[in-house]
Amino acid sequence: MGTRERRERSDSNDRKLSGLFFTALHASGLADRSLALAAVGGFGRGELSPGSDLDLLVLHDGSATESKLTEFVNALLYPLWDSGIAVDHSVRTRAQTRETSREDIRVAMGILDIRLIAGNSDLVESVATDISDDWRKGAKVNLQKLRSSIHERAERSGELAFLLEPDLKEARGGLRDINALRAISRTGASVALDRLASAEALLANVRDVLHEVSGKGRDQLLLTEQDRVAAQMEFIDADALMLEVARAARSVDYVMDLTWHRLSSSQPKSLFKKRSESILGKGVISLNQEITIDSTLDISSDAGIGLRAASIAAQRGLPLSIDACISLARNFQPLSNPWPRSSREDLVALIGAGDSMIRVFEALDQEGIIERWIPEWGHVRFLPQRNVLHRHTVDRHMLETAVRAARLTRTVHRPDLLLVAALVHDIGKGYPDRDHSEYGEELIRPLALRMGFSAKDAEILATLVKHHLLLSVVATRRDLDDPATIEFVTTQINDPEVLELLHALSIADGEATGKTAWSKWKAGLVADLVSRCIESLTGGSGIKPAEQLELTPEQLARLDSKSLSVRITEGEGVHEIEILSPDQVGLLSVVAGTFSVSRMNVRTARTRTVGDAVAMNWLVALDPNAPIPTSEGLTESLRKAMAGEIDLAKKIDDRISNYRKIPGIPVPPPVVTATNDIATNATVIEIRMHDRPGVLYSAARAISRFGVDIRAAIVSTLGAEAFDTLYVTDFAGAALSEERAKLLASQVESYLLTQY
Repeated sequence: MGTRERRERSDSNDRKLSGLFFTALHASGLADRSLALAAVGGFGRGELSPGSDLDLLVLHDGSATESKLTEFVNALLYPLWDSGIAVDHSVRTRAQTRETSREDIRVAMGILDIRLIAGNSDLVESVATDISDDWRKGAKVNLQKLRSSIHERAERSGELAFLLEPDLKEARGGLRDINALRAISRTGASVALDRLASAEALLANVRDVLHEVSGKGRDQLLLTEQDRVAAQMEFIDADALMLEVARAARSVDYVMDLTWHRLSSSQPKSLFKKRSESILGKGVISLNQEITIDSTLDISSDAGIGLRAASIAAQRGLPLSIDACISLARNFQPLSNPWPRSSREDLVALIGAGDSMIRVFEALDQEGIIERWIPEWGHVRFLPQRNVLHRHTVDRHMLETAVRAARLTRTVHRPDLLLVAALVHDIGKGYPDRDHSEYGEELIRPLALRMGFSAKDAEILATLVKHHLLLSVVATRRDLDDPATIEFVTTQINDPEVLELLHALSIADGEATGKTAWSKWKAGLVADLVSRCIESLTGGSGIKPAEQLELTPEQLARLDSKSLSVRITEGEGVHEIEILSPDQVGLLSVVAGTFSVSRMNVRTARTRTVGDAVAMNWLVALDPNAPIPTSEGLTESLRKAMAGEIDLAKKIDDRISNYRKIPGIPVPPPVVTATNDIATNATVIEIRMHDRPGVLYSAARAISRFGVDIRAAIVSTLGAEAFDTLYVTDFAGAALSEERAKLLASQVESYLLTQY
């Protein structure tokens, strides 16, 4: 079992075929130089598995009659057929071979590996030269055909790494994909073939053993045969075998994705043009439609560069270059414990990018970087699930759950907790003696604290992981009209916001598992259960809005001065800014706009109006080339902006325009809601949307134009999502009417849609 055995098997068949060739040649009376027998495809490469067909091409110079050719072919092949040997053959002239190869991509692929067995070597060499030349010269058309054929095959056969019973040859990430990559490299394209050696060896060896234990030439690794194959290959069990198969397939798939991306982003004229380069973050650049790391940066001095580059790549919908991943792995620097806030938010932004996250995550995982950030990931990496409900390995299932959770970020108050919970909800799987939900709860607490979440948030994550199956089980097995059912759930989940998160996680998990685990019927039952539980917990009043800023006695005293005051405290990667100011119409918009044009990105903010003065606490992160802010400089900028001496609207429009020039992922539209809060006698406007330059400026500006007063604000940027809560009143200090509140929410939502 191995390369040597496959070569010996090929050589043995060569000798047999060579003898048959000359016997048939003499029996038919054809001239020695008129014919050649060649091996193509896998046989041509000398990679013959026990159950493989013999792929043969009989070449002739056109001088023989059809009857003589038929007599020769029958004399050659009948002894093979009588012996039960499977043969796939064709009979062509040089010209016919060239024409067929131009029309049929599979024929061309096979003949790229042509090899002489017997007969006229000049015929075989001529055909090899023809096909090789045509393949290179027609690369543009050939690669389009090849890509289509690969896609069609993947649609038929699925993804090898994630199937319970994968086809080792035909499925995506299998042996035929490796051959396709070799063919791509023969056009002159750069393909990382060196990364495929171990994957190819493993898949080919498994295929050989499968043929031997099954006694058939079938390439699908059925559940009933996995134990025997594993035993023959001396794996501990079938799960260990399938883990290695998944690992190999994902390596192949990664190289395939990278290859197609590089081919699609390269253009002939690029050799004569300056490379397209844009700075997107500190040390992170976009180079020729890939995200990479600035080569002048000392990676060892910036532990956060990996997550920063990954989040930018995912949010832009671009791949993280293989060179960047290799460099990160070689120069890896562990994050501090706990992680800096910026790194935690980069992780959330990465997870929240949806479909584009998977390609970036896989690239990092291929270099072993993910488990160096999250050691707990190592155990579930490539871990198979021999369960008919699941379609994917454990790690891929959690990624798919995160993709679906990213579509639900508008439905929860804490999208960051939803996304992280989705990514790790099955982290406790793979330990036979432990319930995966309960062990996952144990694992997530210290992990969340390492990531820099607060103790309260770590407990919420632990609750979500422990109970991620609760709603689905209760909704489908218990009577929802029975008060005891509602009490059973609310006893375990007594916080409506956590219940809201658990609902979204249940949806994401169910959808990622598949149609057998999730349906409209089940989704309806779970939604009904959650609605009843939240009503029970809140008395029908719904989830309370975020609480307003509590001011210290010292802040209240300084507010009485009625003067503008700015204090800046530098933290780790962020700046805390306190602003006390006399109130004026549109003040929140002016301050947010000043931050935006100064290239300071708001992470959190809490503001409150007291009488005719406003207190604001901001946490901002700086763009890569932004100057370090000073109290004096920011005070002067705010004075000018308040006086209308700075055209904030134009400057922010320019920044938004520049942002749009760089690719980005599709995101759900903004969601704006309005409810009246009896406790504060204000209307609460909640804005949930993807973060962009000037988001808070635009939202506050739209609200101020409506003719209302913003009395308080609670602003959060959670990864790549903005969640803003604004308390507004009319100028008499009262909440808006229900009709006017809905109109305000609608107008703000429409305005944000036009802006972004």
